[in-house]
Amino acid sequence: MLDSVIDLLACPQCESALDLDDTAVLCERGHSFDIARQGYVSLLTGAATRFTGDTAEMIADRAAFLGAGHYDPIRDAVAAACASVPSDSGVLEVGAGTGQYLASVLDGMPGARGIGLDVSKPAVRRIARSHPRAGAVLADAWAQIPVRSGTLGHVLSVFAPRNASEVHRILEPGGALVVATPTPEHLRELVSLPGMVSVDEHKTERLSAALSGLFERHDRTEIRFAMELTRQALDALVGMGPSAFHLTAQQRAEMVEVLPDGFEVTASVTVSTWVRRPGDRHRQNGAFSGD
Repeated sequence: MLDSVIDLLACPQCESALDLDDTAVLCERGHSFDIARQGYVSLLTGAATRFTGDTAEMIADRAAFLGAGHYDPIRDAVAAACASVPSDSGVLEVGAGTGQYLASVLDGMPGARGIGLDVSKPAVRRIARSHPRAGAVLADAWAQIPVRSGTLGHVLSVFAPRNASEVHRILEPGGALVVATPTPEHLRELVSLPGMVSVDEHKTERLSAALSGLFERHDRTEIRFAMELTRQALDALVGMGPSAFHLTAQQRAEMVEVLPDGFEVTASVTVSTWVRRPGDRHRQNGAFSGD
């Protein structure tokens, strides 16, 4: 709920603290942002974003796939990584999608509040009801993150872009950035099929380069497991990821139809924990990173 995290948010226009009334979020300088009837607030500034937000269909597929427990080992690893750097301060998930990873983290941290941030309206509508201690914000993580400096204990980036400079700014000293990224083996049985997007084999090196100087790596865990998926689950898996932007529903159905109903797919993910180094806020070119 927004009332549980309003003190952590900042005005995207002037960076002032925000307050909440019945229908809007306000700052002391008079900037006002309407609260949608679904319970989220848009703190987009109007500037163009480089990201295309997930569609309602993609969000529904993700909710169904995660809700069935197929990625539970990844959810558990993300929650464990957060618990390894204790803090009762706020938790932000960038590119939060359905809010299910954020909810798992909050379940394991009873004293923390959560912010689910996404650039997709269908996503923030679902995030708004994902957990009683989570507030949903429509914003662009690639631009300035509308959160007050030094207020968060954890930031999550699960298969999502991350703005290293801004994450450093909003984390408290010693706060942790938890990143889950796919390895080149992730979904290897599917990525060779027409229209599927493969994983950049240099992703780990790019992540380390982007975070160098701002964060120190605290831990790294490799998660690898096999999933036996029905055609319905396979369709949801393809539909919830970036390949959905390149395939029509008909093309997905035709691709899945030729696979066995009980097809084994490899999940292979690295969960890394990075602790914020001391230092001033950084806002330099090249400080951004994304999947």
